Amino acid sequence: MSATSGRPLDDKIADFSRRLVDVEGVVKTVYAAGSGPAVVLMPEMPGISPDVLRLARWVRDAGFTVYVPSLFGIDGAYPTAEAGTEVVRRACVSAEFRAFAGGGTSPVTAWLRGLARQAHAACGGPGVGAIGLCFTGNFALTMALEPAVIAPVLNHPSLPLDDPAGLELSDEDARAVRERVARDGLKVLAYRFQGDRWCTGWRFATYQALLGDAFDGRVLPGGAANPSPPPFFADVVQTPHSVVTAHLVDEDGHPTLQARDEIIAFLTDRLRPSGQSRP
Repeated sequence: MSATSGRPLDDKIADFSRRLVDVEGVVKTVYAAGSGPAVVLMPEMPGISPDVLRLARWVRDAGFTVYVPSLFGIDGAYPTAEAGTEVVRRACVSAEFRAFAGGGTSPVTAWLRGLARQAHAACGGPGVGAIGLCFTGNFALTMALEPAVIAPVLNHPSLPLDDPAGLELSDEDARAVRERVARDGLKVLAYRFQGDRWCTGWRFATYQALLGDAFDGRVLPGGAANPSPPPFFADVVQTPHSVVTAHLVDEDGHPTLQARDEIIAFLTDRLRPSGQSRP
């Protein structure tokens, strides 16, 4: 146990099945659990931490099949400052990601759209939910270029790292996303903390300009953030940031727990037709 946070050092992920998923010849590890409509939950930096897995279990227990793809870091590892910084460094130079302004859309999102297609085929239902976190926050929006994705949730999207008002999207994909959202009447739910220097009000304003009323950006007071997050968030992120993971406070009535409940309600409304019972 951590002497400062009380969190377990590692999560063995024993209650998920570990799968190798092939999308057009690219194979990645995916952890899956539950039953019902599919939700793809992407990790935040520096990887699939115990807090990310806690959120995955909440989604699973709400009546969904949750898919957690391994995109970076050590699966189940407690996010330390030194190791987490190295994961960020490697991701920033990886060909799969576009961490800085001018890079356009991260190539890994094409693989994630393929995962969503496979998940929809396996689980059925009206479509798939996509939850992005931090480094992957905007990926949930780009995944909406896949018709199966009908419930995108953007949590504190932090890319591009060097442009607080920018979006991690090529111009072509931005137009295509806007057209898809308007054509199919999609809603895009998003969260950030006030005062977050990685996901600023400027960035939310840019999303609003792109998507109009379809963008539902919700801002929690910075003082609501967990004051004792894991070391990576305390020492490297250094700002209220991870609304429903590292900075969540698991207490009834707390604003961050309410945000979790709102996300699950959003997924339920869109992925489970009215009157459909839980599996």
